[in-house]
Amino acid sequence: MRRPSVGLIAISAFFAVGAAASALTVVALLTPGGGLEPMWVLNPRAHEGFRSMGPWAFALMGTVGLACALAARGIWTRARWGYRLALTILALNVVGDAANALLSGDLRSLLGVPIGGGLIAYLSSARVRAQFGRSAAG
Repeated sequence: MRRPSVGLIAISAFFAVGAAASALTVVALLTPGGGLEPMWVLNPRAHEGFRSMGPWAFALMGTVGLACALAARGIWTRARWGYRLALTILALNVVGDAANALLSGDLRSLLGVPIGGGLIAYLSSARVRAQFGRSAAG
């Protein structure tokens, strides 16, 4: 199997970083006051939100991390399921960022909308879809 294109390597790395960030979040939540505690300075509202979720925070971040890890692998190997999973994750993220901005008034959430939209547009291009086989999008 030949190596994926530079763009797909970057998207695979993007999802791998998402998986790692999710894992770090779980560790930080499991070890309050530990070495990862300073990361919450970047987004104290997220920290409070996760703490208020209780055990569901672990389930959420574990699911997100697993989905990102699978998408990274699927994009790397150019599997159709990986393509579909990546598009699904990106679409959910775009909708979530837009809803968060509207509901919370935190306009920083809107930064994810053009990023996610751009990644969706790239993955949806005919050249990229062709790397996943004829029925990648359907």
